[in-house]
Amino acid sequence: MSLSHIQGLAADTVSAVAQGRNLSDELALLYAQHAGLPAQDRGMLHDLAHGVQRFYGSLDFMLARLLAKSPPPRVRALLLVAMYQLQHTRNAPHAVVNEAVRHIGRIGKGRYRALGNAVLRRFQREMPALLAACADDDVARYNLPVWWLGRLRRDYPDAWRQIADDCSAHPPFTLRVNPRRSSVAAYLAELAADGIAATPLGGAAVMLAHALPVHKLGGFAEGRVSVQDFGAQRAAVLLAPQDGERILDACAAPGGKSGHLLELADCRLTALDISPQRLARVADNLQRLGLTAQLHCADAANLPAWHDGVPFDAVLADIPCTASGTIRRNPDVRWLRRPDDAAKTAAQQIPLLDALWHTVRPGGRMLLATCSLFREENQDQCRNFLARHPDAVLQHESILPPDTRQDGFYYALLHKSVA
Repeated sequence: MSLSHIQGLAADTVSAVAQGRNLSDELALLYAQHAGLPAQDRGMLHDLAHGVQRFYGSLDFMLARLLAKSPPPRVRALLLVAMYQLQHTRNAPHAVVNEAVRHIGRIGKGRYRALGNAVLRRFQREMPALLAACADDDVARYNLPVWWLGRLRRDYPDAWRQIADDCSAHPPFTLRVNPRRSSVAAYLAELAADGIAATPLGGAAVMLAHALPVHKLGGFAEGRVSVQDFGAQRAAVLLAPQDGERILDACAAPGGKSGHLLELADCRLTALDISPQRLARVADNLQRLGLTAQLHCADAANLPAWHDGVPFDAVLADIPCTASGTIRRNPDVRWLRRPDDAAKTAAQQIPLLDALWHTVRPGGRMLLATCSLFREENQDQCRNFLARHPDAVLQHESILPPDTRQDGFYYALLHKSVA
């Protein structure tokens, strides 16, 4: 497939996100519509689509300085894609410009061809000065909305700049070694024999120097390893399942944490999710690992629909949130979220947490978990929960901003007092 065609598909994703649609859903739709797309072209499309969103703040800032007035959305999207390629990829600059201009030339009976050519040629010439100007604009410098930066300053006054920088870095690629089928030392040796550079992070986590398709990971299909962020692996470790315990994973999809819990102990796990499609992914993951759980498709907050009244020893409440801690993997999230979303999500979390607490036995525990950076969904939510439930005792709290090893997470381990 031609570079121009890939640029066009990437521009489709730029337009979709600008209209409020999810990037992952849009890419899935494009992959389905172009099922014959070679793996190399799929990889390029993924990179261009994610790259424009990752650096949209600076790209948009620079494009505004290259235009006297805004062109049609399709032209603008193609210019952003080409600018990303010129700045961040090894694609031949002349090919990038020529193919983008050719594509732009098909819009509006060719009236924007000259504009596209002029903008991209000027971008090549003036890139150093434009990049220098980005340093004086926080949105362009950090590639985050103004309100998002304000939240980081508020919630992380001593670390917000580093966190903002890390939000635009490429995410680490981390594996979880299944202790039932291998060991970290043995798997590291296997990777080294295959010429794959990797680093142990602690526990069962191994971080690869470069991302790989799962079919190229030795032992993945056999369940010896799973792909899971290092921060996400903290959930099962903190909940600390024990043999024979009855445990609930309340929002289980796609199943990474369920699998980890079952790898750590011979527990009786119930995995719950509101979406049948997502619950099917839990089943697939557990089947690959050779593990079993009782699966329920239901709203966790609606106890009569699924709970048999028998309390759990431990509950993993990995509750829905803004996913603001995962924006390196989902770079469109920063542009799709709105300033009041964290407060709205926090309000939606309350009935879910209250319902789940009723399923915990006295002396049991619940782990409140989010992949959010915002305190409304994290510390504030935990404090409000403790105020509503006098029998809840905070045993442990972890605030994990994104860094070179992990995405952003929040954990609060709550113990239920015995009356």
